Amino acid sequence: MDSSSPARHASTQTNTVLQYDIKRSPSDLDGGTVAVLLHGRGSHRGDLQALHPALPDDWALVTPQAPYPGHPWGYGPGWAWYRYVEEDRVMEDTLAQSLASLDAFLFEIPKIVGFQPGRVVLGGFSQGGTMSMSYALTRPGKIAAAINFSGFVPASLEVPFSALSPGTAPIFWGHGLRDPSIPHELAIRGRERLQAAGVQFAAEDYPIGHWIVPEEVQAAIDYVESLD
Repeated sequence: MDSSSPARHASTQTNTVLQYDIKRSPSDLDGGTVAVLLHGRGSHRGDLQALHPALPDDWALVTPQAPYPGHPWGYGPGWAWYRYVEEDRVMEDTLAQSLASLDAFLFEIPKIVGFQPGRVVLGGFSQGGTMSMSYALTRPGKIAAAINFSGFVPASLEVPFSALSPGTAPIFWGHGLRDPSIPHELAIRGRERLQAAGVQFAAEDYPIGHWIVPEEVQAAIDYVESLD
């Protein structure tokens, strides 16, 4: 996704933690699915609202904005979830702070959407994908599934053995074979770590660069729905 102007027709609001855009499902009934999608580096809360038409009609979509201004780190006018170092390394304190912000944000999801979700799916693109997997691996039982579009598993993150951490959310990992920003070799490295730990995940690769294609979104949705 890009860092162009925010998506239209989405309600923009702020809670005590993060600004966010929201598109509700037609029903908004208790037990429904809420997708919380996180944008990439240098982007904004409106970016992944563009995926709303591809989601099932009964999914609500919430897209929070990262807490760090991107400009001081050279990421342009948008926002960032953590400060990147190189390859699969990040500044650990910035990652930890954003994970804590997501803790507080997700706690308020029932109030944000106006109903009690049956399933919260956390996903994202690039930095947002990295955040989603990091959250799933460090917060067992907090979300139903994670969706990673073109992110990586941070080298500093301890990947728990699934037998020792029941409740670790299953992960969908989609990645571009020609990705120049987060090379596919990082996907291979991260998937090997997940497999070695026994974490449940599905991996799909596409002949693309650093972006998302419709068939990738559909594959992620199909994976999440198959978990029921």
